[in-house]
Amino acid sequence: MNTPVYVPGHGLLKGRSAVVTAAAGAGIGGATARRLLEEGARIVIGDAHARRLKETEQALAAEFGADKVTSLPCDVTDEDQVQALFALAEHIHGRLDIVVNNAGLGGTADLVDMTDAQWSRVLDVTLNGTFRCTRAALRALKASGGGGVVVNNASVIGWRAQTGQAHYAAAKAGVMALTRCAALEAAEFGVRVNAVAPSLAMHPHLAKVTSEELLAELTAREAFGRYAEPWEVANVIVFLASSYSSYMTGETVSVSSQHA
Repeated sequence: MNTPVYVPGHGLLKGRSAVVTAAAGAGIGGATARRLLEEGARIVIGDAHARRLKETEQALAAEFGADKVTSLPCDVTDEDQVQALFALAEHIHGRLDIVVNNAGLGGTADLVDMTDAQWSRVLDVTLNGTFRCTRAALRALKASGGGGVVVNNASVIGWRAQTGQAHYAAAKAGVMALTRCAALEAAEFGVRVNAVAPSLAMHPHLAKVTSEELLAELTAREAFGRYAEPWEVANVIVFLASSYSSYMTGETVSVSSQHA
């Protein structure tokens, strides 16, 4: 297995302010929060898990400075909590520049066994939550005079079929479609909206809810013979949030080494 080399920050986002949802812990959201800080941004992070969120804030603040990171518990299925998160970011930083919609929920169930509650829960967190946060982001960015970037977290499952994942696949395909439509509307006031589509990024939570057999099968599909580190996905999010992607909008970038 090839070991990736961690890429140091280059100040790509110096002076910018960002919101990241589902940023607690060691997954893509946490890695993205760290990468934004390493690139010079100030961040407000949200997550439904209040204790883990506070621990993440404290760890990042100790490393990057208490003035660089603030947190507020946020369940993206609750519109009031979404509004509170964005209001806090605007109050602290004066304006928004970057929003990363990372919150999502998976699960495994074949359609013949799937309940309405299972379907609705995954769709409400993964697709509806992204809608609520994208709407809040675009309202804030438009009101501030335009400019800014939204990056959504989709998945290759939005393109590729996998048994037991109909609800998650439908939600992630919806995130891709939402991204395209939002990008056209937001272009009128200078805001870009893009998405990343990871295949397999390993983190402790995934290991707890997925069998070793399935993880081995998914890893075998990757051309590099390994899963992605969360920070490798975060690197692409940083690229989309930076001026290096200034002519990209409405795109979903695959962060994957899967065989075609």
